[in-house]
Amino acid sequence: MALTAKLQLRQSQSLVMTPQLMQSIRLLQLTHHELDRFIDEEIERNPLLERQDADTAGAGAEAGLPEADASDAAPQGDWFETSLSNDAETLAGQFDTTLENVFPDDPGGGDRLGPALSASWKSGAGAGPGLGASSADGFDFEDVTAAAPSLRDHVREQLALAFSDLTERLIAADLAEGLDECGYLRVDVAEVAGRLNVETDTVEAVLRVCQNCDPAGLFARDLAECLALQLARRHRLDPAMRTLLGHLDLLARRDFAALRKLCGVDESDLIDMLAEIRALDPKPGSAFLHSGIETVLPDVVVSAAPDGGWTVELNPDALPRVLVDQTYFARVSRQASSREDRDFVSQCLQDANWLTRSLDQRARTILKVASEIVKQQDTFLAYGIGHMRPLNLRTVADAIGMHESTVSRVTTNKYMLTPRGMFELRFFFTAAIASAEGGEAHSAEAVRHHIREMIARENPAKVLSDDAIVDILRKTGVDIARRTVAKYRESMSIPSSVQRRREKRALAVAGP
Repeated sequence: MALTAKLQLRQSQSLVMTPQLMQSIRLLQLTHHELDRFIDEEIERNPLLERQDADTAGAGAEAGLPEADASDAAPQGDWFETSLSNDAETLAGQFDTTLENVFPDDPGGGDRLGPALSASWKSGAGAGPGLGASSADGFDFEDVTAAAPSLRDHVREQLALAFSDLTERLIAADLAEGLDECGYLRVDVAEVAGRLNVETDTVEAVLRVCQNCDPAGLFARDLAECLALQLARRHRLDPAMRTLLGHLDLLARRDFAALRKLCGVDESDLIDMLAEIRALDPKPGSAFLHSGIETVLPDVVVSAAPDGGWTVELNPDALPRVLVDQTYFARVSRQASSREDRDFVSQCLQDANWLTRSLDQRARTILKVASEIVKQQDTFLAYGIGHMRPLNLRTVADAIGMHESTVSRVTTNKYMLTPRGMFELRFFFTAAIASAEGGEAHSAEAVRHHIREMIARENPAKVLSDDAIVDILRKTGVDIARRTVAKYRESMSIPSSVQRRREKRALAVAGP
Protein backbone atom coordinates (compact mmCIF):
# COMPACT_ATOMS: atom_id res chain seq x y z
CA MET A 1 0.00 0.00 0.00
CA ALA A 2 1.62 3.22 -1.17
CA LEU A 3 1.46 6.45 0.80
CA THR A 4 0.60 9.46 -1.34
CA ALA A 5 -0.30 13.07 -0.61
CA LYS A 6 -3.75 14.20 -1.73
CA LEU A 7 -5.75 17.43 -1.56
CA GLN A 8 -9.32 17.10 -0.32
CA LEU A 9 -12.06 19.70 0.04
CA ARG A 10 -14.13 19.41 3.18
CA GLN A 11 -17.09 21.62 4.19
CA SER A 12 -17.68 22.35 7.89
CA GLN A 13 -19.35 24.88 10.17
CA SER A 14 -17.73 26.63 13.12
CA LEU A 15 -18.52 29.50 15.45
CA VAL A 16 -15.97 32.29 15.19
CA MET A 17 -15.66 34.49 18.28
CA THR A 18 -14.66 37.90 16.98
CA PRO A 19 -13.12 40.38 19.41
CA GLN A 20 -16.25 42.52 19.17
CA LEU A 21 -18.48 39.57 20.03
CA MET A 22 -16.30 38.64 22.99
CA GLN A 23 -16.43 42.23 24.24
CA SER A 24 -20.23 42.37 23.98
CA ILE A 25 -20.62 39.11 25.87
CA ARG A 26 -18.20 40.29 28.53
CA LEU A 27 -20.04 43.58 29.05
CA LEU A 28 -23.29 41.74 29.78
CA GLN A 29 -21.95 40.11 32.92
CA LEU A 30 -19.97 43.04 34.31
CA THR A 31 -21.22 44.79 37.42
CA HIS A 32 -21.61 48.57 37.58
CA HIS A 33 -18.21 49.08 39.25
CA GLU A 34 -16.47 46.65 36.89
CA LEU A 35 -18.07 48.38 33.91
CA ASP A 36 -16.83 51.77 35.12
CA ARG A 37 -13.29 50.43 35.45
CA PHE A 38 -13.49 48.86 31.99
CA ILE A 39 -14.68 52.12 30.43
CA ASP A 40 -11.90 54.05 32.18
CA GLU A 41 -9.36 51.66 30.65
CA GLU A 42 -10.91 52.07 27.21
CA ILE A 43 -10.86 55.89 27.54
CA GLU A 44 -7.15 55.78 28.40
CA ARG A 45 -6.49 53.58 25.37
CA ASN A 46 -8.84 55.23 22.88
CA PRO A 47 -8.48 59.03 22.38
CA LEU A 48 -11.91 59.29 20.70
CA LEU A 49 -13.80 58.17 23.81
CA GLU A 50 -14.77 60.55 26.57
CA ARG A 51 -17.12 60.67 29.52
CA GLN A 52 -19.79 63.31 29.91
CA ASP A 53 -20.11 64.86 33.35
CA ALA A 54 -23.48 64.64 35.03
CA ASP A 55 -23.48 68.41 35.64
CA THR A 56 -23.28 69.18 31.91
CA ALA A 57 -25.47 66.34 30.70
CA GLY A 58 -28.62 68.49 30.66
CA ALA A 59 -31.91 66.85 29.99
CA GLY A 60 -30.21 63.73 28.71
CA ALA A 61 -28.58 63.17 32.08
CA GLU A 62 -31.95 63.25 33.79
CA ALA A 63 -32.99 60.32 31.63
CA GLY A 64 -29.68 58.56 32.21
CA LEU A 65 -28.39 59.22 28.70
CA PRO A 66 -25.85 61.99 27.92
CA GLU A 67 -26.33 64.23 24.94
CA ALA A 68 -23.71 65.34 22.48
CA ASP A 69 -21.72 68.41 23.34
CA ALA A 70 -22.79 71.65 21.68
CA SER A 71 -19.35 72.08 20.10
CA ASP A 72 -19.57 68.76 18.26
CA ALA A 73 -20.11 68.87 14.54
CA ALA A 74 -22.65 66.05 14.79
CA PRO A 75 -26.32 67.08 15.19
CA GLN A 76 -27.91 67.12 18.63
CA GLY A 77 -29.98 64.11 19.61
CA ASP A 78 -29.80 60.79 21.31
CA TRP A 79 -26.27 59.87 22.28
CA PHE A 80 -26.44 56.41 20.69
CA GLU A 81 -27.63 57.87 17.40
CA THR A 82 -24.99 60.58 17.58
CA SER A 83 -22.27 57.99 18.05
CA LEU A 84 -23.38 55.64 15.27
CA SER A 85 -25.20 57.54 12.55
CA ASN A 86 -22.28 59.03 10.60
CA ASP A 87 -20.74 56.02 8.86
CA ALA A 88 -22.79 52.99 9.84
CA GLU A 89 -22.54 51.38 6.42
CA THR A 90 -18.77 51.70 6.35
CA LEU A 91 -18.46 50.27 9.83
CA ALA A 92 -20.78 47.38 9.02
CA GLY A 93 -18.45 46.30 6.25
CA GLN A 94 -15.29 46.75 8.29
CA PHE A 95 -16.48 45.00 11.46
CA ASP A 96 -16.82 41.64 9.75
CA THR A 97 -19.97 41.21 11.84
CA THR A 98 -23.10 43.13 12.80
CA LEU A 99 -25.01 43.64 16.02
CA GLU A 100 -27.73 41.34 14.73
CA ASN A 101 -25.17 38.57 14.36
CA VAL A 102 -23.82 39.21 17.83
CA PHE A 103 -27.32 39.07 19.37
CA PRO A 104 -29.34 36.84 17.01
CA ASP A 105 -31.94 36.12 19.70
CA ASP A 106 -32.96 39.78 19.94
CA PRO A 107 -35.32 40.70 17.08
CA GLY A 108 -35.01 44.42 17.91
CA GLY A 109 -31.26 44.52 17.47
CA GLY A 110 -31.45 47.39 15.02
CA ASP A 111 -33.41 49.69 17.34
CA ARG A 112 -31.66 52.13 19.56
CA LEU A 113 -32.63 52.35 23.19
CA GLY A 114 -32.98 56.12 23.11
CA PRO A 115 -35.13 57.60 25.85
CA ALA A 116 -37.12 54.39 26.34
CA LEU A 117 -35.53 53.47 29.62
CA SER A 118 -38.64 52.12 31.29
CA ALA A 119 -41.34 49.54 30.82
CA SER A 120 -44.68 49.29 32.54
CA TRP A 121 -47.87 47.23 32.41
CA LYS A 122 -50.97 46.56 34.43
CA SER A 123 -50.54 43.75 36.93
CA GLY A 124 -53.24 41.33 37.94
CA ALA A 125 -51.94 41.27 41.49
CA GLY A 126 -51.87 45.05 41.86
CA ALA A 127 -49.29 47.15 43.56
CA GLY A 128 -50.52 46.22 46.99
CA PRO A 129 -51.48 48.54 49.81
CA GLY A 130 -48.97 50.98 51.15
CA LEU A 131 -46.26 50.16 48.62
CA GLY A 132 -44.54 52.96 46.77
CA ALA A 133 -41.34 53.68 44.97
CA SER A 134 -38.18 54.17 46.96
CA SER A 135 -36.36 57.44 46.43
CA ALA A 136 -32.67 58.19 46.81
CA ASP A 137 -31.35 61.48 48.01
CA GLY A 138 -28.13 61.16 46.04
CA PHE A 139 -25.89 61.18 49.12
CA ASP A 140 -22.69 59.22 48.53
CA PHE A 141 -21.27 57.67 51.70
CA GLU A 142 -17.97 56.98 49.95
CA ASP A 143 -17.29 60.72 49.86
CA VAL A 144 -17.10 60.91 53.65
CA THR A 145 -15.37 57.59 54.33
CA ALA A 146 -12.14 58.14 56.23
CA ALA A 147 -9.15 55.83 56.12
CA ALA A 148 -8.99 53.64 59.22
CA PRO A 149 -5.93 51.92 60.69
CA SER A 150 -5.42 48.25 59.99
CA LEU A 151 -5.24 45.57 62.65
CA ARG A 152 -1.46 45.30 62.45
CA ASP A 153 -1.03 49.08 62.72
CA HIS A 154 -3.27 49.10 65.78
CA VAL A 155 -1.29 46.27 67.38
CA ARG A 156 2.13 47.77 66.56
CA GLU A 157 1.24 50.99 68.37
CA GLN A 158 0.50 49.04 71.54
CA LEU A 159 3.49 46.72 71.27
CA ALA A 160 5.87 49.67 70.90
CA LEU A 161 4.98 50.70 74.45
CA ALA A 162 4.73 47.21 75.92
CA PHE A 163 8.39 46.12 75.45
CA SER A 164 11.64 47.85 76.24
CA ASP A 165 13.98 45.02 75.24
CA LEU A 166 14.94 44.96 71.55
CA THR A 167 14.77 41.16 71.32
CA GLU A 168 11.26 41.07 72.76
CA ARG A 169 10.19 43.79 70.36
CA LEU A 170 11.44 41.73 67.42
CA ILE A 171 9.59 38.66 68.68
CA ALA A 172 6.40 40.66 69.20
CA ALA A 173 6.66 42.14 65.70
CA ASP A 174 7.06 38.66 64.24
CA LEU A 175 4.02 37.42 66.17
CA ALA A 176 2.00 40.43 64.96
CA GLU A 177 2.76 39.45 61.36
CA GLY A 178 1.16 36.07 62.08
CA LEU A 179 -2.26 37.54 62.90
CA ASP A 180 -5.11 36.74 60.52
CA GLU A 181 -7.95 39.10 59.71
CA CYS A 182 -9.96 37.91 62.73
CA GLY A 183 -7.12 38.54 65.21
CA TYR A 184 -6.06 34.90 65.70
CA LEU A 185 -2.39 33.86 65.79
CA ARG A 186 -1.79 31.51 62.86
CA VAL A 187 1.92 30.79 63.41
CA ASP A 188 3.41 28.14 65.68
CA VAL A 189 5.36 29.36 68.69
CA ALA A 190 8.09 26.74 68.18
CA GLU A 191 8.44 27.82 64.55
CA VAL A 192 8.89 31.45 65.58
CA ALA A 193 11.47 30.43 68.20
CA GLY A 194 13.46 28.44 65.67
CA ARG A 195 13.31 31.20 63.05
CA LEU A 196 14.52 33.88 65.51
CA ASN A 197 16.94 31.55 67.32
CA VAL A 198 15.45 32.14 70.77
CA GLU A 199 14.00 29.90 73.45
CA THR A 200 10.39 28.76 73.20
CA ASP A 201 9.74 29.96 76.74
CA THR A 202 10.83 33.46 75.71
CA VAL A 203 8.35 33.48 72.82
CA GLU A 204 5.61 32.20 75.13
CA ALA A 205 6.34 35.01 77.60
CA VAL A 206 6.20 37.62 74.84
CA LEU A 207 2.94 36.09 73.58
CA ARG A 208 1.33 36.43 77.00
CA VAL A 209 2.17 40.11 76.99
CA CYS A 210 0.83 40.49 73.45
CA GLN A 211 -2.44 38.91 74.55
CA ASN A 212 -3.01 41.93 76.79
CA CYS A 213 -3.54 44.12 73.74
CA ASP A 214 -6.89 45.73 73.05
CA PRO A 215 -9.37 44.57 72.04
CA ALA A 216 -9.34 41.53 74.28
CA GLY A 217 -8.95 38.23 72.50
CA LEU A 218 -6.15 39.15 70.10
CA PHE A 219 -3.24 36.70 69.62
CA ALA A 220 -5.46 33.75 70.60
CA ARG A 221 -4.66 30.45 68.92
CA ASP A 222 -8.20 29.04 68.91
CA LEU A 223 -11.75 30.04 69.78
CA ALA A 224 -11.59 28.72 73.34
CA GLU A 225 -8.47 30.75 74.10
CA CYS A 226 -10.00 33.86 72.51
CA LEU A 227 -13.08 33.62 74.73
CA ALA A 228 -10.91 32.85 77.77
CA LEU A 229 -8.83 35.99 77.24
CA GLN A 230 -11.98 38.12 77.11
CA LEU A 231 -13.45 36.47 80.23
CA ALA A 232 -10.16 36.89 82.10
CA ARG A 233 -10.21 40.62 81.26
CA ARG A 234 -13.66 40.73 82.90
CA HIS A 235 -12.50 38.63 85.88
CA ARG A 236 -15.04 35.92 85.03
CA LEU A 237 -12.70 33.04 84.16
CA ASP A 238 -13.51 30.69 87.04
CA PRO A 239 -13.02 26.86 87.00
CA ALA A 240 -16.59 26.26 85.85
CA MET A 241 -16.16 28.63 82.93
CA ARG A 242 -12.83 27.01 82.00
CA THR A 243 -14.60 23.65 81.86
CA LEU A 244 -17.33 25.12 79.67
CA LEU A 245 -14.76 26.55 77.24
CA GLY A 246 -13.08 23.17 77.10
CA HIS A 247 -16.30 21.58 75.84
CA LEU A 248 -17.52 24.00 73.21
CA ASP A 249 -18.55 21.03 71.08
CA LEU A 250 -21.25 20.19 73.63
CA LEU A 251 -22.35 23.82 73.60
CA ALA A 252 -22.66 23.71 69.81
CA ARG A 253 -24.89 20.64 70.13
CA ARG A 254 -26.85 22.38 72.92
CA ASP A 255 -26.27 19.43 75.24
CA PHE A 256 -26.98 21.42 78.39
CA ALA A 257 -27.45 18.37 80.61
CA ALA A 258 -23.90 17.18 79.95
CA LEU A 259 -22.52 20.69 80.45
CA ARG A 260 -24.26 21.02 83.84
CA LYS A 261 -22.75 17.74 84.96
CA LEU A 262 -19.23 18.62 83.77
CA CYS A 263 -19.24 22.18 85.13
CA GLY A 264 -20.90 21.20 88.41
CA VAL A 265 -23.49 23.99 88.26
CA ASP A 266 -27.26 24.08 88.30
CA GLU A 267 -29.44 25.15 85.38
CA SER A 268 -29.72 28.82 86.32
CA ASP A 269 -25.93 29.19 86.70
CA LEU A 270 -25.41 27.52 83.35
CA ILE A 271 -27.83 29.94 81.72
CA ASP A 272 -25.89 32.87 83.18
CA MET A 273 -22.65 31.41 81.86
CA LEU A 274 -24.15 30.98 78.40
CA ALA A 275 -25.34 34.59 78.46
CA GLU A 276 -21.77 35.72 79.19
CA ILE A 277 -20.45 33.58 76.33
CA ARG A 278 -22.95 35.13 73.89
CA ALA A 279 -21.81 38.63 74.89
CA LEU A 280 -18.21 37.90 73.80
CA ASP A 281 -16.69 38.63 70.40
CA PRO A 282 -15.41 35.48 68.64
CA LYS A 283 -13.59 37.61 66.02
CA PRO A 284 -11.99 40.56 67.83
CA GLY A 285 -9.94 41.58 64.82
CA SER A 286 -12.87 41.88 62.41
CA ALA A 287 -13.51 45.48 63.55
CA PHE A 288 -10.35 46.50 61.66
CA LEU A 289 -11.37 44.93 58.37
CA HIS A 290 -11.39 47.64 55.71
CA SER A 291 -11.38 45.90 52.35
CA GLY A 292 -12.80 48.75 50.31
CA ILE A 293 -16.38 47.60 50.28
CA GLU A 294 -18.15 48.80 47.17
CA THR A 295 -21.61 50.26 47.50
CA VAL A 296 -24.25 48.18 45.74
CA LEU A 297 -25.91 50.29 43.07
CA PRO A 298 -29.20 48.96 41.67
CA ASP A 299 -29.28 48.51 37.92
CA VAL A 300 -33.09 48.50 37.77
CA VAL A 301 -35.65 50.44 39.81
CA VAL A 302 -39.20 49.09 40.20
CA SER A 303 -41.97 51.35 41.44
CA ALA A 304 -45.74 51.16 41.76
CA ALA A 305 -47.63 52.52 38.75
CA PRO A 306 -50.78 54.65 39.13
CA ASP A 307 -52.86 52.07 37.23
CA GLY A 308 -52.10 49.34 39.80
CA GLY A 309 -49.21 47.76 37.91
CA TRP A 310 -45.45 48.20 38.08
CA THR A 311 -43.00 50.49 36.32
CA VAL A 312 -39.53 49.16 35.54
CA GLU A 313 -36.80 51.73 34.87
CA LEU A 314 -33.07 51.57 34.37
CA ASN A 315 -31.19 53.39 37.09
CA PRO A 316 -29.69 56.54 35.49
CA ASP A 317 -26.75 56.44 37.92
CA ALA A 318 -25.81 52.96 36.67
CA LEU A 319 -25.77 53.96 33.00
CA PRO A 320 -22.33 55.02 31.75
CA ARG A 321 -22.20 58.34 29.90
CA VAL A 322 -19.79 57.70 27.03
CA LEU A 323 -19.44 59.84 23.91
CA VAL A 324 -17.48 59.46 20.69
CA ASP A 325 -15.69 62.67 19.78
CA GLN A 326 -16.49 62.93 16.07
CA THR A 327 -15.04 66.46 15.84
CA TYR A 328 -11.66 65.32 17.11
CA PHE A 329 -11.73 62.34 14.71
CA ALA A 330 -12.40 64.60 11.72
CA ARG A 331 -9.63 67.01 12.71
CA VAL A 332 -7.05 64.27 13.32
CA SER A 333 -7.99 62.44 10.10
CA ARG A 334 -7.35 65.56 8.02
CA GLN A 335 -3.98 66.14 9.67
CA ALA A 336 -2.80 62.51 9.55
CA SER A 337 0.26 62.36 7.31
CA SER A 338 1.00 58.64 7.19
CA ARG A 339 -1.12 55.59 6.45
CA GLU A 340 -0.35 54.10 9.86
CA ASP A 341 -1.77 57.16 11.59
CA ARG A 342 -4.94 57.05 9.50
CA ASP A 343 -5.38 53.34 10.15
CA PHE A 344 -4.91 53.90 13.88
CA VAL A 345 -7.53 56.65 14.01
CA SER A 346 -9.97 54.59 11.94
CA GLN A 347 -9.51 51.61 14.23
CA CYS A 348 -10.11 53.80 17.27
CA LEU A 349 -13.34 55.05 15.72
CA GLN A 350 -14.49 51.49 15.02
CA ASP A 351 -13.72 50.40 18.58
CA ALA A 352 -15.46 53.45 20.05
CA ASN A 353 -18.60 52.97 17.98
CA TRP A 354 -18.71 49.30 18.80
CA LEU A 355 -18.37 50.04 22.50
CA THR A 356 -21.31 52.44 22.41
CA ARG A 357 -23.32 49.81 20.53
CA SER A 358 -22.47 47.20 23.11
CA LEU A 359 -23.42 49.52 25.97
CA ASP A 360 -26.72 50.24 24.28
CA GLN A 361 -27.40 46.53 23.78
CA ARG A 362 -26.45 45.82 27.39
CA ALA A 363 -28.88 48.42 28.73
CA ARG A 364 -31.76 47.23 26.55
CA THR A 365 -31.13 43.59 27.46
CA ILE A 366 -31.07 44.32 31.21
CA LEU A 367 -34.34 46.24 30.90
CA LYS A 368 -35.98 43.48 28.90
CA VAL A 369 -34.94 40.72 31.33
CA ALA A 370 -35.89 42.76 34.41
CA SER A 371 -39.31 43.59 32.94
CA GLU A 372 -40.07 39.93 32.38
CA ILE A 373 -38.91 39.04 35.90
CA VAL A 374 -41.23 41.65 37.39
CA LYS A 375 -44.08 40.37 35.25
CA GLN A 376 -43.48 36.81 36.46
CA GLN A 377 -43.04 37.78 40.13
CA ASP A 378 -45.67 40.51 40.49
CA THR A 379 -47.40 38.61 43.31
CA PHE A 380 -44.17 38.74 45.33
CA LEU A 381 -43.97 42.51 44.91
CA ALA A 382 -47.61 42.90 45.92
CA TYR A 383 -48.00 40.40 48.77
CA GLY A 384 -44.55 39.26 49.93
CA ILE A 385 -42.21 36.32 49.76
CA GLY A 386 -44.91 33.82 50.66
CA HIS A 387 -46.42 34.39 47.19
CA MET A 388 -43.23 34.01 45.16
CA ARG A 389 -43.63 31.82 42.09
CA PRO A 390 -41.13 29.25 40.81
CA LEU A 391 -39.06 30.62 37.95
CA ASN A 392 -36.10 29.45 35.90
CA LEU A 393 -33.86 30.98 33.26
CA ARG A 394 -35.46 29.13 30.37
CA THR A 395 -38.90 30.59 31.13
CA VAL A 396 -37.57 34.14 30.93
CA ALA A 397 -35.42 33.37 27.88
CA ASP A 398 -38.38 31.93 25.96
CA ALA A 399 -40.62 34.85 26.91
CA ILE A 400 -38.23 37.54 25.64
CA GLY A 401 -36.79 35.58 22.70
CA MET A 402 -33.21 35.30 23.93
CA HIS A 403 -30.85 32.47 24.71
CA GLU A 404 -30.72 31.05 28.21
CA SER A 405 -27.01 31.83 28.53
CA THR A 406 -27.70 35.50 27.74
CA VAL A 407 -30.25 35.69 30.55
CA SER A 408 -27.77 34.01 32.88
CA ARG A 409 -25.12 36.63 32.13
CA VAL A 410 -27.57 39.49 32.56
CA THR A 411 -28.76 38.27 35.98
CA THR A 412 -25.24 37.82 37.35
CA ASN A 413 -24.36 40.48 39.94
CA LYS A 414 -27.19 42.78 38.84
CA TYR A 415 -29.52 44.26 41.45
CA MET A 416 -33.14 45.42 41.41
CA LEU A 417 -34.53 48.03 43.79
CA THR A 418 -38.16 47.27 44.62
CA PRO A 419 -40.65 48.58 47.21
CA ARG A 420 -39.80 45.45 49.23
CA GLY A 421 -36.06 46.06 49.20
CA MET A 422 -33.05 45.50 46.99
CA PHE A 423 -32.56 42.02 45.55
CA GLU A 424 -30.13 40.42 43.17
CA LEU A 425 -31.82 39.33 39.97
CA ARG A 426 -30.81 35.75 40.76
CA PHE A 427 -33.00 35.92 43.88
CA PHE A 428 -36.15 35.74 41.76
CA PHE A 429 -35.15 32.40 40.20
CA THR A 430 -36.20 29.58 42.53
CA ALA A 431 -36.84 25.89 42.08
CA ALA A 432 -40.36 24.52 41.82
CA ILE A 433 -41.86 22.17 44.42
CA ALA A 434 -44.80 20.10 43.24
CA SER A 435 -48.25 20.60 44.70
CA ALA A 436 -49.73 17.77 46.76
CA GLU A 437 -53.12 18.33 45.13
CA GLY A 438 -51.88 18.50 41.55
CA GLY A 439 -52.26 22.27 41.33
CA GLU A 440 -49.75 25.02 40.65
CA ALA A 441 -46.19 24.37 41.84
CA HIS A 442 -44.75 26.25 44.81
CA SER A 443 -41.54 28.28 44.93
CA ALA A 444 -38.70 26.88 47.02
CA GLU A 445 -38.06 30.32 48.51
CA ALA A 446 -41.69 30.59 49.56
CA VAL A 447 -41.52 27.14 51.17
CA ARG A 448 -38.39 28.22 53.11
CA HIS A 449 -40.31 31.25 54.33
CA HIS A 450 -43.20 29.06 55.52
CA ILE A 451 -40.77 26.75 57.36
CA ARG A 452 -39.08 29.72 59.03
CA GLU A 453 -42.44 31.12 60.16
CA MET A 454 -43.66 27.79 61.51
CA ILE A 455 -40.51 27.31 63.58
CA ALA A 456 -40.68 30.90 64.86
CA ARG A 457 -44.29 30.37 66.03
CA GLU A 458 -43.84 26.87 67.43
CA ASN A 459 -44.84 26.07 71.01
CA PRO A 460 -41.78 25.62 73.28
CA ALA A 461 -43.55 22.67 74.90
CA LYS A 462 -44.18 21.03 71.51
CA VAL A 463 -41.27 21.69 69.17
CA LEU A 464 -41.95 20.76 65.56
CA SER A 465 -39.88 17.95 64.14
CA ASP A 466 -39.03 17.69 60.45
CA ASP A 467 -41.73 15.05 60.01
CA ALA A 468 -44.30 17.33 61.63
CA ILE A 469 -43.29 20.17 59.31
CA VAL A 470 -43.71 17.84 56.32
CA ASP A 471 -47.25 16.91 57.47
CA ILE A 472 -48.23 20.57 57.93
CA LEU A 473 -46.87 21.54 54.51
CA ARG A 474 -48.68 18.69 52.80
CA LYS A 475 -51.95 19.81 54.36
CA THR A 476 -51.37 23.22 52.77
CA GLY A 477 -50.74 21.59 49.37
CA VAL A 478 -46.92 21.37 49.31
CA ASP A 479 -45.55 17.93 48.39
CA ILE A 480 -42.11 17.89 50.00
CA ALA A 481 -39.81 15.20 51.38
CA ARG A 482 -38.36 15.16 54.89
CA ARG A 483 -34.77 15.40 53.64
CA THR A 484 -35.72 18.53 51.68
CA VAL A 485 -37.13 20.12 54.83
CA ALA A 486 -33.93 19.26 56.69
CA LYS A 487 -31.84 20.75 53.85
CA TYR A 488 -33.84 23.99 53.85
CA ARG A 489 -33.69 24.21 57.64
CA GLU A 490 -29.90 23.78 57.68
CA SER A 491 -29.47 26.36 54.89
CA MET A 492 -31.27 28.88 57.13
CA SER A 493 -28.99 27.97 60.11
CA ILE A 494 -31.95 26.63 62.11
CA PRO A 495 -30.97 23.86 64.57
CA SER A 496 -32.75 20.53 64.78
CA SER A 497 -35.84 19.96 66.90
CA VAL A 498 -33.76 18.33 69.67
CA GLN A 499 -31.40 21.30 69.87
CA ARG A 500 -34.27 23.79 69.73
CA ARG A 501 -36.08 21.97 72.52
CA ARG A 502 -33.02 22.15 74.79
CA GLU A 503 -32.50 25.84 74.07
CA LYS A 504 -36.16 26.76 74.61
CA ARG A 505 -36.24 24.90 77.90
CA ALA A 506 -33.14 26.75 79.05
CA LEU A 507 -34.66 30.08 78.05
CA ALA A 508 -37.90 29.21 79.83
CA VAL A 509 -36.03 28.52 83.06
CA ALA A 510 -34.07 31.76 82.70
CA GLY A 511 -37.29 33.73 82.45
CA PRO A 512 -37.71 37.18 80.83
